[in-house]
This record gives sequence, C-alpha cells and structure tokens, in this order.
Amino acid sequence: MPSFDIVSEVNEVEVKNAVEQANKEVGNRFDFKGSDARIEQAEKVLTVYADDEFKLDQVKEVLVAKLVKRNVDVRCLDEGKIDKVSGNKVKQAVTVKVGIESELAKKIVRLIKDSKLKVQASIQGDTVRVTGPKRDNLQEAIALVRKSIDDFPLQYQNFRD
Repeated sequence: MPSFDIVSEVNEVEVKNAVEQANKEVGNRFDFKGSDARIEQAEKVLTVYADDEFKLDQVKEVLVAKLVKRNVDVRCLDEGKIDKVSGNKVKQAVTVKVGIESELAKKIVRLIKDSKLKVQASIQGDTVRVTGPKRDNLQEAIALVRKSIDDFPLQYQNFRD
C-alpha cells in the first residue's frame, strides 16, 4: 500500500555552518567592535550573547540571514526569554525544533480525517505516516497539508508505491 511520512527536520551541518559564519560576521562588523556579541551552539540550542537588547536583536538578524542563505527554514527556531547575565549583558536561548510535536501531529491527523480523502494518517513518534490505496490520494493529502499548515516547516519523505 502506498505511503509517505510527514516529518520536520533541520540540516544540523548547515545550522552549524550558519552559526560559524554569523560569528565571523559579528566579529568583523564595526558596530560590534569591543562588544561581547557571539552565538554559541550546543546540540539543538543556540545561545545568543550581546551587550544589550538592541545588539542582541542585531546578532539574531545576522544569524537568521545566514540560516536563510543556507536554506534552513527559520520557522523551526523557537526563541526563549531574554536573560540578564552580568551588568548590562544579555543572553537568549534559541531552540532549533526538530520533529513534529504531538499537538501538531494530532492536528494533521484530524485535518486528513476531516477531509474525507481515502487515506489513513497515524502518528509514529515524531512523524505522521499517511497511507492510501492510490498514489493520487496521497498527493491530494500532501497538497491539503501544505495548504493548511504554513506556520511550521514540514517535509514529505519516504514516499513508497
């Protein structure tokens, strides 16, 4: 029976390269001379440091620009709250979301079931598997999900006939 998976993945190598490029640009920019502006990466969490909130926003802008250049969808970034470090310095944790959260997975399954398409959707961990009798039905399901869910980056993989 034909099937495909709906997943949400991020190329971690591209994220790492974007962080390195952003750090290099921040180090070379005149408006950051003498400041402690930088981005540190640990697994799926990027920590942005700066002297004040304005510079923090500037560093995040540079980071987002580098991520976009490397074809990383910035909708997968989840910004935490801004913390004071020492003196006026601030930091912010930015989480890179990977995988489909259970609420979104349930929303996708409900959407597919309510559409009356001849396909079945089931949650498999952090992916949603869609199966159907015909390839055309699966393509309709992909079009429906693409049209309906635009606030989170989704990929459609593992298409099997």
